[in-house]
Amino acid sequence: MIAVLKPGVTDRQIESLKQWLEGQNLDVHVSKGKYQTVIGLIGDTDKVDAELLESLEMVESVKRITEPFKSANRKFHPDDTVIKIGNTEIGGDALTVIAGPCSIESEEQLTEIARKVKNSGATVLRGGAFKPRTSPYDFQGLKGEGIRILLEAKKATGLPVVTEIMNVNHIDLFSEVDILQVGARNMQNFELLKELGRCGKPILLKRGMAATLKELLMSAEYIMAGGNNNIILCERGIRSFDSYTRNVLDLSAVPVLKELTHLPVIVDPSHATGISRLVEPMAVAAVACGASGVMIEVHNNPSCALCDGAQSVTPEQFDKIAEKMRKVKEALK
Repeated sequence: MIAVLKPGVTDRQIESLKQWLEGQNLDVHVSKGKYQTVIGLIGDTDKVDAELLESLEMVESVKRITEPFKSANRKFHPDDTVIKIGNTEIGGDALTVIAGPCSIESEEQLTEIARKVKNSGATVLRGGAFKPRTSPYDFQGLKGEGIRILLEAKKATGLPVVTEIMNVNHIDLFSEVDILQVGARNMQNFELLKELGRCGKPILLKRGMAATLKELLMSAEYIMAGGNNNIILCERGIRSFDSYTRNVLDLSAVPVLKELTHLPVIVDPSHATGISRLVEPMAVAAVACGASGVMIEVHNNPSCALCDGAQSVTPEQFDKIAEKMRKVKEALK
C-alpha cells in the first residue's frame, strides 16, 4: 500500500504519520520526490483502514500495490533511484559505462586495461576474481589475489570497481569493493541476497538465464527487504532455442523494467551475444532503448584470454563503441 501526500506537507507531519503507521506493525518507507512525497507500507496492510488514511488532511490518495515486489516498485518510489559512488552516478540522466576483463589474470594486464578504458570514458572498472564456470576444469579466477589486484587498479586509475561475489562466506574479502555483482547463476541464491541486503554496498544484480522480469524484481526485493536499496539491475540475455548467439538479448526488458521499477537498468551485451563483433551494435541499441548504462568485457589480447575471449573487445574497439554510445545518449536528450 502507498499513501501519496499533498504538496506542502511538513517533515513534522510526515514523522507523526509515520509513527502512527509503525504503531500498526507496519514497515514504513518515506520517498521524497521532486513533486510529491510517497509513503510506502509493507506488512499486513489488509488491516489498514484505507478510507481512514485517505481522509487525513495531508493525504492526497491511497493505493494498494498488487504486484508482489513492493520496495522495487515505481509506484512506491516514483523518481528514479540514482546510486552515487564518489563522483560516479548510476541512474538518472547519467550514462554508466562499466568495462574491463572477464577474468583478472595479472596486475599488469588489469592496470593496462583499466587505464585504457578510463581514457575512453569508462566510469566503472570490472574484473572477475571469483569465476563461476560451467566446467570444473576451467579457470576459476584468482580469488582473493584477484581482489587485491582489482583494488590496486582502482588506486592507479581512481575508477570505482565491481566484481562478482559467489559465496556469503567471502563477503569480508569485498570490504573495499565498490559494487558487488550477483551473477545470473546466483540471482535466486536467496541466502546470499539476504546477506547482501545487510551489507549496505551497491549491488549489481544480473537477470538469470531463464528468469522472468518478475523473478528478477523479486530477487531485488530480497535485497531491499534487508534495508539495502542500492541495486542496479542488469539484462544479460536469456536462454532460448536459438544457439547462434550465446544468449538472446532481451532489450525490451529495459523499457519494461523502467516502467515497473525505479532502480537503474544496465545491459551486458558481451554475455548476451558471446560474439565480440556483435557487442557494438547491441551496446548502442541498449543506450537507444533507455538503459542507464552498459557493461562491456575488454581484453588487451582476447585470443589469449583465460575466460570468454570470444566475446571480449580490444581497448581500441571499446574506444569506438564508447564514442558511439555517447553520441546516441546526446541525441536522446
